[in-house]
Amino acid sequence: MTSVPPSAAATPLPADAAPPRIGRLPRKLHRRFAPVVVAFYMAGIMAFLMCCVIVGASGGIDAGYLQRVLKAYALAMPVAFGCVMLVRPVVGRLVAATVHL
Repeated sequence: MTSVPPSAAATPLPADAAPPRIGRLPRKLHRRFAPVVVAFYMAGIMAFLMCCVIVGASGGIDAGYLQRVLKAYALAMPVAFGCVMLVRPVVGRLVAATVHL
């Protein structure tokens, strides 16, 4: 039989304390990151769709189509994200000028 040393013995948690979250990340980001997350998703989806169309139009849809799309997407996604983040304030002002908020 093994004995547990006193330093390793479980200490009771206070009633209002949450158990430690070991190995788990938070499920959601804070709301202050919402504009960046919207820009990331928008850039990612638009870049992928544009890569699909442009690669298909320029080289046709054949056996290497998906590989060419992914290669183009690797360049297009970071550029699209940077562009969306750059023009986001301008777009916000344009929307405010054209829509009753």
